Amino acid sequence: MSDALLPTPADVGEEDTAMILYTSGTTGRPKGAMLAHCNVIHSAMVFVSCLHLTARDRSIAAVPLAHVTGVVANIMTMVSCAGSLIIMPEFKATEYLRVASRERITYTVMVPAMYNLCLLQPDFDDYDLSSWRIGGFGGAPMPVATIERLTGKIPGLKLMNCYGATETTSPSTIMPGELTADHIDSVGLPCPGAQIIIMDATGHELPRGEIGEIWIHGASVIKGYWNNPKATAESFTAGFWHSGDLGSIDEANFVRVFDRQKDMINRGGLKIYSAEVESVLSGHASVLESAIIAKPCPVLGERVHAVVVVRGEVSSATLRAWCAERLSDYKVPETIDLTTEPLPRNANGKVLKRQLREARTET
Repeated sequence: MSDALLPTPADVGEEDTAMILYTSGTTGRPKGAMLAHCNVIHSAMVFVSCLHLTARDRSIAAVPLAHVTGVVANIMTMVSCAGSLIIMPEFKATEYLRVASRERITYTVMVPAMYNLCLLQPDFDDYDLSSWRIGGFGGAPMPVATIERLTGKIPGLKLMNCYGATETTSPSTIMPGELTADHIDSVGLPCPGAQIIIMDATGHELPRGEIGEIWIHGASVIKGYWNNPKATAESFTAGFWHSGDLGSIDEANFVRVFDRQKDMINRGGLKIYSAEVESVLSGHASVLESAIIAKPCPVLGERVHAVVVVRGEVSSATLRAWCAERLSDYKVPETIDLTTEPLPRNANGKVLKRQLREARTET
């Protein structure tokens, strides 16, 4: 404040770097993503347009504001629509519900686990959440059981899957709230200006419906990583960012995400996507959250292992039987670690499966 004013405004172009945000680091060392001014403005405009936000909307931020969800989906989006943003120092489900009720919150963006923690509060029904109309979520698939519980508790709430990453300045797809129930396994439709293609391992585009790596192009995609030309060259081709996610696009343009390439389990040639098994486990009343990882096997290559956070008394055998009733036999976890401790997560709320795999290796 004591410095003299600059004689002229700084010369800043719309494609100049506005901020450097570090990636989640769920599968490797975090990289500094260079978000340009135009990337940030475009993404904020997409949120406002697709979620129909106005100056009457009130949001609550309980995610790190130094990460893409906080700075774009919360701060810049509410600045763009001239709405109100209430900032919490940390996420605590009870306090979150109290503030949401008191402040008449209309719009939120959180990871699925945060919604689930809210639902688990014994006094959930005591809070007046009738003004809550948009529940954006991302970072992980929303378990079907969580969607059904939220819909039952708050009929006016539209749950909208927002799929993206730091490299795409957040949203690349958004699921219109009225379509969530009919397309519960999809992350939505490409956002305005986003081009999404599915590529095979040789860099050739795959037909509709086939599973491959998701590549994303558009006005929200960054140009590269700060001081890391090697990572930039590996992750970007002709403006397309290689997401590292395995997915597909159907004829109606709905995008599905099945797993991270590094998290997919190959059991004797049979591919198993962890999100499907985790969603089934979440439907059990004693399961708070779960993570499916590969367990090395000298015969089949990999087997399915589950780390499950539980409440109350429940056995591994009971959970395996639950899965067996709802999944093909080769997808059922063969081993399960039960715990009451929360799963390890990064600052953005994503589960660090790498840590779970390393912990098993150490033991």
